[in-house]
Amino acid sequence: MARHPQLDIQVAYCSLQGAEKAMDSQFGVEVAWDIPLLEGYPWLLLPNRAFRPQVGRFFGLVNPGAWKLIKTGGFDAVVVYTGYFCATFWIAMAASKAHSVPILFGIDAHEIGPMDKRRWKTPLKRWIWPRLFRLANMVLVPSSGSASLMRSLGIPAERIALTPYTVDNDWWLHQATCTDRVITRADWGISPDAFVVLFCAKLQPWKRPQDLLKAFAKANCPGAFLVFAGDGPLRSELVALTNALGITNHVRFLGFVNQSKLPGVYRAADLFVLPSEYEAFGVVVNEAMLCGCPVAVSDKVGARFDLISPESNGFVFPVGNVEKLVEILRRAHEDRPALQRMGGAAQTRMASWSPTENIESTRAAVVCAVSKRADLSSGAEQ
Repeated sequence: MARHPQLDIQVAYCSLQGAEKAMDSQFGVEVAWDIPLLEGYPWLLLPNRAFRPQVGRFFGLVNPGAWKLIKTGGFDAVVVYTGYFCATFWIAMAASKAHSVPILFGIDAHEIGPMDKRRWKTPLKRWIWPRLFRLANMVLVPSSGSASLMRSLGIPAERIALTPYTVDNDWWLHQATCTDRVITRADWGISPDAFVVLFCAKLQPWKRPQDLLKAFAKANCPGAFLVFAGDGPLRSELVALTNALGITNHVRFLGFVNQSKLPGVYRAADLFVLPSEYEAFGVVVNEAMLCGCPVAVSDKVGARFDLISPESNGFVFPVGNVEKLVEILRRAHEDRPALQRMGGAAQTRMASWSPTENIESTRAAVVCAVSKRADLSSGAEQ
């Protein structure tokens, strides 16, 4: 985006949590990403004046400097990615409205039900969300599922922009070609011709890794292995369940895997499975498909709307349905040639779901927001 000839961007971070080396409470380990996150584009850090700074809390991000930046920056538009559940979002909103700067923001959810399953939140969201998203000059969404949700809430289609959730496709494609499947498997103690199923995500309850573990054990595919790449609070529980199911010799726990090693992990797998009960999108699906690995995801994974064509490049199963997942594992194990064709189709699909589409859609959304402001101003003058 920084290199686009029609865009002049300024990134303003409210926090560098995640970009700097620190303890990740969800992975349970200290994380320092081994790819550059703060290079190649202009950025600045807005001082966070929160009493207890923390991403994920409303008063954990309080960046009053956003007001001055928007007031004096001379921007044609402001795009906000903080999410509405933090104080800085509302500071940016107020500043944009006060100084007549178009504001674009969005949501990645594809259903209105809350992640924590508290039922009282659903009717509240149905009342709040239409009013909230009408404040945006343009609503940005990452999938067609999210776009459908916004339309169902009464947001006009012309004010919704699908800006695909993507990863750096070129990087993933290149890195995938530099990996050695046989060597990676040897490091895991797995033979080159074995059937390998992969789970790659934080070991959190809503990711439902235990569903995959139970399905793998029940499928009982000869010579198959299950690999968990990732760490988190469920690890000890999963290890105990692995022992109880008597499949310890066929399961590998890799722990946290840094970015540069992930292409090799995907390339060494035959099938990637994401059984989440809540997954706004799931860019791990992008990563796996770019590495030529077919995917099986639950029907709660947002990526399924646009990336997965069942029976062509992957599978979709009802969340929590272990029996259906058992069927998928057995089918994949029994027809490896078909699975390989799915992997090729998965990689092909990603050719039109890339940063190019994301940047162009974002640019078009900004142009639309700015032109609407110009039309309103012209009408007021007349």
